Amino acid sequence: MNALLKFAATLLFGALLALPASADDSADAGAVKHLMMATFDKPEAPLTVEPVIVYEDIAVAGWAQGEMGGRALLRKKDGAWVLTLCSGDALKEAAGLKTFGLSAAAADAIAAEVVAAEAKLDPALVAKFSTFDGVVMMDGSGQHPPAGHGDAQHKG
Repeated sequence: MNALLKFAATLLFGALLALPASADDSADAGAVKHLMMATFDKPEAPLTVEPVIVYEDIAVAGWAQGEMGGRALLRKKDGAWVLTLCSGDALKEAAGLKTFGLSAAAADAIAAEVVAAEAKLDPALVAKFSTFDGVVMMDGSGQHPPAGHGDAQHKG
């Protein structure tokens, strides 16, 4: 029995070492999801937010609401996550991420992580992320433009 406990402890320790170097990645992912839910979730139109990819002070989150979906780009400013913009497939491609001001290293890393994370999801959900057409920039406080302002940029 003692050998079994040592083996289990060794496995657990090895699993802990395999976790991301930044222990607050999961806290950041939770904060991103909370922000998006607080901003867009509605009883009549529940919001789904997954996956959330965090890289330093940048995050990309997939979202779906009803038949629509897309991806959001967020930045951490003064310790808080702020929604910067919403788009579709541009936020899963390094070239698209670079056009939004990310460094080549950040864009490459995030794109690879988004593609890997989305590959684990239901393909029907991932397909919704591509239904967002164009780019909707958020204001300085991360709020959606006034009603009707960006709606024409959604496929529908």
